[in-house]
Amino acid sequence: MNKILIIDDDRELCALIKRSVQAENIEADFCNTGKEGLQKLREQEYQLVVLDVMMPGMDGFETLEEIRKEYSLPILMFTSKNDSISKVRGLRAGADDYLTKPFDMDELIARIASLIRRYTRFNHQAGAVQKLDFDGLQIDLENRSVTTENGTFELPPKEFDLLLYCAKHQGKILTKQQIYEEVWGEEYFYDDSNIMAIISRLRKKLEVNPSSPKYIQTVKGIGYRFNKEV
Repeated sequence: MNKILIIDDDRELCALIKRSVQAENIEADFCNTGKEGLQKLREQEYQLVVLDVMMPGMDGFETLEEIRKEYSLPILMFTSKNDSISKVRGLRAGADDYLTKPFDMDELIARIASLIRRYTRFNHQAGAVQKLDFDGLQIDLENRSVTTENGTFELPPKEFDLLLYCAKHQGKILTKQQIYEEVWGEEYFYDDSNIMAIISRLRKKLEVNPSSPKYIQTVKGIGYRFNKEV
């Protein structure tokens, strides 16, 4: 059974979340400080962390940074309403998703379930999976190749890295800045030509109809998203 860790100084909210996820067959522990959370992570295995930004002592950002030094499991952060700075800071520091308080419990449970599915799909207890399978597309991490109905072939490094980055974040909208800084490892200077060229080449190789992409879809004005339905 999947198990999550809730780190929030609101004890009543922690207890409510625990009861709610247990009704969905997800076990939960909770604690009220960042230090306690880090200790629990060292003692037990969890599939996800729910983390509040505003906590006394070690706040959510500090806790997030410490978690990311040791663990790659998904982290969902709670932020205050209309606090866009915290959202951006959390995502850049390694959070996988965020939800603003107050929130709808059904939405929280749906996001938790989605993040757990994504994490367990790409990670086995014995280590990272070596092949990612989608509808009509397989990505081989070890050989850095892809397989489509046209056969198996290798991709140039940037094409493979961009495809893999998008696929590992399936369903999540990725900005051009996020993609560029991840794939190129450099600061983004609002030059989209490299990204657009790589996307175009990938679509020609992977898509049956490149003008209506099945895999990496354009989110107008923002960036790209790997289709969550494949």
